[in-house]
Amino acid sequence: MRSASMSTPGLEAGSAAATIPAAARAAAGTASGRPPRRGGPRPPVVHPRRRMPERTWTPLAVLDWTTRRFAEAGIASARLDAQVLLAHVLRCDRVALYTAFDKPLAAGELAAYRGLIRRRLAGEPVAYLVGEREFWSVPLAVTPDVLVPRPDTETLVQVALDLVDARVGGRGARADAEVRIADIGTGSGAVAIALARELPRASVVATDVSDAALAVAARNVDRHGVGGRVSLARGDLTAALPAGDAFDLIVANLPYIPTAELAQLPADVRREPRLALDGGADGLAVIARLVAAAPAHLAAGGAIALEHAADQAGAVAAHLAGAGFRDVATHRDLARHPRVTSGARG
Repeated sequence: MRSASMSTPGLEAGSAAATIPAAARAAAGTASGRPPRRGGPRPPVVHPRRRMPERTWTPLAVLDWTTRRFAEAGIASARLDAQVLLAHVLRCDRVALYTAFDKPLAAGELAAYRGLIRRRLAGEPVAYLVGEREFWSVPLAVTPDVLVPRPDTETLVQVALDLVDARVGGRGARADAEVRIADIGTGSGAVAIALARELPRASVVATDVSDAALAVAARNVDRHGVGGRVSLARGDLTAALPAGDAFDLIVANLPYIPTAELAQLPADVRREPRLALDGGADGLAVIARLVAAAPAHLAAGGAIALEHAADQAGAVAAHLAGAGFRDVATHRDLARHPRVTSGARG
């Protein structure tokens, strides 16, 4: 493999993302939760003439070459991306890449991998390239119609579980908790599915304004066998909730990036649905609408939990207090960034 300073000709190709241990996922969290909003990595720089030399390529050699190539292009998770993409092509897990490190790739495998490298360097998210992302230790289908699930959003799941525990009398009562939950803006269904798996007697209504996103969520709900307890509904925020229903908990990971900052996002993040990113002028337009509407859909003592950017915690707390919520609290993610703010119906 050639580096930027070498003059040997080469062949270029593609790029990579998926299952990561919890500690690694925590380290990968960003201060903004969705993508980096400010000061994030620069968009990848493509050098079309830099190619992999024609030779016999083993997994280890391919990974080393691709890692350097991705790093040169400004991709922060260069090694991980290379591993995920190669594991996808070879239909194995990442560990197997090293147990068979000296087995040459077949011509078809190498061609497929080169194609993914080219697409990654062009800015496509790894999750879209492989069609999957793990969330809460569960593999989920993802497409360009949904936001890529991120480790930071697992904080929203944990806060939701803690709120349920407080409502039903402790974690020991969780298995029997017959709670009603609304997941507003479900996207891929990640949060709704995680909660349904953790709370076997809970029922969840997961809503989204996008038909395409709901189609992806339906695939994931069916895949993980929670269709009997997770129902999907199309509509804007609480408009999709069944009339007269009172929920014990409302959770939401809504758009919260200010419109003016969207153009500054990394290239791969800009490939994600604008509908799932654009939070209006201050980033809080959609969140504020939900906060105003939520009390009418919560049971007595019911709670709400909202994901937001690290620098929005105070503003979200103020919105909740202004809408009459009590016990307003902000919760930090594993990287110690303020990530979720919750409150109970007054």
